[in-house]
Amino acid sequence: MSKTWRPATQLVHGGTTRSHHGETSEAIFLTQGFVYETSEAAEARFKGETDGFIYARYGSPTNDMFEKRMCMLEGAEDARATASGMAAVSAAILCQLKAGDHIVAARALFGSCRWVVETLAPKYGIECTLIDGRDLANWEKAIRPNTKVFFLESPTNPTLEVIDIAGVARLANQIGAKVVVDNVFATPLFQKPLELGAHVVVYSATKHIDGQGRCLGGIVLSDKKWIDENLHDYFRHTGPAMSPFNAWTLLKGIETLPLRVRQQTENAARVADFLAEQPQVARVIYPGRKDHPQADIVAKQMKGGSTLVCFELKGGKEAAFAFQNALEVVRISNNLGDAKSLITHPATTTHKNLTDEARAELGISAGTVRYSAGIEDSDDLIEDFAAALSRIGK
Repeated sequence: MSKTWRPATQLVHGGTTRSHHGETSEAIFLTQGFVYETSEAAEARFKGETDGFIYARYGSPTNDMFEKRMCMLEGAEDARATASGMAAVSAAILCQLKAGDHIVAARALFGSCRWVVETLAPKYGIECTLIDGRDLANWEKAIRPNTKVFFLESPTNPTLEVIDIAGVARLANQIGAKVVVDNVFATPLFQKPLELGAHVVVYSATKHIDGQGRCLGGIVLSDKKWIDENLHDYFRHTGPAMSPFNAWTLLKGIETLPLRVRQQTENAARVADFLAEQPQVARVIYPGRKDHPQADIVAKQMKGGSTLVCFELKGGKEAAFAFQNALEVVRISNNLGDAKSLITHPATTTHKNLTDEARAELGISAGTVRYSAGIEDSDDLIEDFAAALSRIGK
C-alpha cells in the first residue's frame, strides 16, 4: 500500500513503527543502548545475522522511522539521519573519497559547504576544482583522471542559480563519478535529484523539514549499495548521528511539509513580483519567474518555484541594512525554510568568509538580500516590504 501513497499521505504515515502500546504519535526512544536476551543473541546481532538495534550512535527506532519516511518521499532505497545539515554534507562527500581523489564543485555554495570542499578536503589530500556550474561545459573541462565526486546545490544559496542536474549526472556516469546534490532550496516536493540521475541527495532537515525553528538535523539518501559500501562504516565510526528527540521533532514537522511549502511558495512568488516593480530594487531572482536566468532548466526539473527570493537593493549595504531594520513582520535571521518569514544579508552573514572577489563571482553584492518566505498572510508581507522600502527612498 505504501508504494502507491502520494507524498502528503507518505509524510503522515510513512515508516511508522508502533510499539506494543499502539501509540498514535511516533514514540521517542531516548536510549543509548539496547539489551539482549542472551550472549548468543548479542553476538548474532553484532555479526549482522539478526536484525535489530545495537547502539544509538548506529541507529534507533525513532531515527529509523524518520529515515524510512524520507526515503519514501525522496524515492531512495536507504538513508542515514545526521545531527545537522553540515554533518550530512561532510559525510556524503568525505565517506567516498581518499587522498589523491578529486572533487568538482559548483562555486555557488553555502559558505560552510564551500569550506568543506575548498579548505577541509585539501587538508587530507583531496583535490578540489570550483567552477561556474551553470555551464555544463565547465563540468566537462574540470574532469581529471582522478575525479570521483561532483557536488552542487540547485537552486543555489543565496542567488538561486539552477544547475542542470541531469546533464551533470550524464557527465559523471561517463567517468564513474558520483553526483551529490544539496536539495535544500528546492525541497523534496519540488525537485527529485535521484530521478534526474543524481546518486546522493543531502538535506539540512533544520530547514523546511522541521520548518519551525526548533532543532538541527540532516539526512543523506542514496541507493542501498552506496550506503553500505561508503556511508555505513563512516557513519558508525565518526558519530554524526541524530538525536532521537530531534528525529521525533522532525517526524512531527514533516507531517505538515506540503501545507507549509505550498503557502511559503505562494508568498515568495507574490513578494518576488512585488519587488520586481519597485524602483529601489535593482534585480530580483526567483525560480518561479519567467525572467529567471535558467528558466528553461527550472521548467524541466522543478515542479514548483521556491520558498526563497534573492534581490538586490540599490544603495548597497547601507540600503540593505536600513531596509531589513525597518521590517516588522519579517525578522532578521540567517536561517531559512521556517514558518516565520526571515531575511538576511549574505555578504555579512552566511557568505561573510568569502573574499570580495569570490562574492562578486557569485553575484553577491553589498546590496544583496535573501528572503525566506513564511506562512503569514501575503498582504501583511507586502505591506511590510512596502513600508520598509519607503524608508530607504528611491
